[in-house]
Amino acid sequence: MPPVGPLSPIVTPWQRREGLKGDRPVAGEALRACGGRLDRTGGICYGQRRASKFGFRTVVRVAEILKVDTADPERLEFVLEYATRTLLAGKVVAYPTDTYYGLGVDPFNLSAVTEIFKIKRRSADRPLPLLVASLDQAADLANDPPGLFFRLAKKFWPGPLTIVVPASRQIPLKVTANTGKVGLRWPKAPLAVALIAAANRPITGTSANLSERPSCSTASDVEEQIGDDLPLILDGGKTEGKLASTVVELTGEKGRILRSGGITESQLKEFLG
Repeated sequence: MPPVGPLSPIVTPWQRREGLKGDRPVAGEALRACGGRLDRTGGICYGQRRASKFGFRTVVRVAEILKVDTADPERLEFVLEYATRTLLAGKVVAYPTDTYYGLGVDPFNLSAVTEIFKIKRRSADRPLPLLVASLDQAADLANDPPGLFFRLAKKFWPGPLTIVVPASRQIPLKVTANTGKVGLRWPKAPLAVALIAAANRPITGTSANLSERPSCSTASDVEEQIGDDLPLILDGGKTEGKLASTVVELTGEKGRILRSGGITESQLKEFLG
């Protein structure tokens, strides 16, 4: 896919037909027309548009849902370009991974990072993990990663293992929650990896749900929990994972499990001792 060109305002096909731009109030016929539906010409499934009354104005909040088929190259190229423009414009995109749906933003855009904390109702003292599309990309985000990092990555990546290491100075402190450490993972999920590659940068990989609420396995689950606060959800169907990723923190050549998940303790035993 060619690199994404200069950013331009994102106007959805629905907005274009209705003569709307951005988050403008909608009333009358336009309001009745903007319920959840399928745009058969573009194959785009839009989520239910919920109306809230503020005084005499009716404001429509939109969670746009794009159906994704990785077996359709033309469709995938359109979705990736649209989603990448959304990300690089500082917006939050929900997308499927090999575990659960995640929330992606450009981690170098501090206002976008702040938005994730707001959407999840997440305290700022909890760091955000980053997803990558290669081992080399991950190594660039770590500060002098130890040999154990590479051994674990070569064994379990792409897959459900998040490795916590000292963060490179290029990673904003807001992402690491001032810990100086970052959790990195290369997911076994074609759409997520393609999105990272298209954006030409890592993206955040925190779960797409409210804090303390169950993680989401479908786009409809995401929409139900946080759809009012999201501009875009990529619907890649139900995720295959039944567990979150295992989280391992490294200190030099030693490691410890912070969270059990898709990689078992027995699988890690030969590496962690």
